[in-house]
Amino acid sequence: MAMGMTVGLAVWRGFLRSLFIYNNPAITHPMRRFYRSLLREGDLAFDIGAHVGTRARAMRAVGARVVALEPQAPFSGFLRLTLPRDIRFLAVAAGPSEAVAKMAVSSRHPTVSSLRHGFSEEVGVKPGFEHVRWDAVQDVTVTTLDKLIAEEGLPRYIKIDVEGFELDVLAGLSQPVELISVEYLPGLPHLSHAVIDRLLELGPYRFNPVMGETGAFLWQGWRDAAATRDWLRSLPTDATSGDLYARLPG
Repeated sequence: MAMGMTVGLAVWRGFLRSLFIYNNPAITHPMRRFYRSLLREGDLAFDIGAHVGTRARAMRAVGARVVALEPQAPFSGFLRLTLPRDIRFLAVAAGPSEAVAKMAVSSRHPTVSSLRHGFSEEVGVKPGFEHVRWDAVQDVTVTTLDKLIAEEGLPRYIKIDVEGFELDVLAGLSQPVELISVEYLPGLPHLSHAVIDRLLELGPYRFNPVMGETGAFLWQGWRDAAATRDWLRSLPTDATSGDLYARLPG
């Protein structure tokens, strides 16, 4: 009984920590300004890995129609209760096929919970992760981007932030989307290189990173895959993670 209560408290502490960090004006205001430059009124956007809903709310605030996915408890329960009713919320993950999968959960640091097999071993030895422990497992339902598109329509933008599982999410997408963002982790550049390969299979994408939660592109112009790979290779392993945006020309 005591052990179960301790684990429960750790989960809620981790949840409240994430809520404090990501649902505050220092992040939400820049993100709304940023999305205003990317999205138009009525655009469809998918938020894959919605966490505490910061991005989903920001997309909605600028007029987008949002579909948000987040399977991890207690975040899924929080989003179901608190997201605006015009955001469609699904307590599922996205992946290469419809299935039930096991998520490795970090109770104290839930932002790094992941469906990627072996993710905890890969990232656990990297700078910044020394004190993270993946101490629980959660079964989650997995859908695909193709199925979401069949149900909701083709989005203008897909945001994917799923702690190393980005390539698997893109494996469930069989057509290009105008704008896609994926999390990059400087300590695991091979994951980003594989994601770039997959995106280029879908279309002639060009790239631009956003570091951390700054809500601003790093480069003035969009760069090709080779230049983007060079930039990723140049990052120290303890650099700030962020989002790599991929855009189709035109």
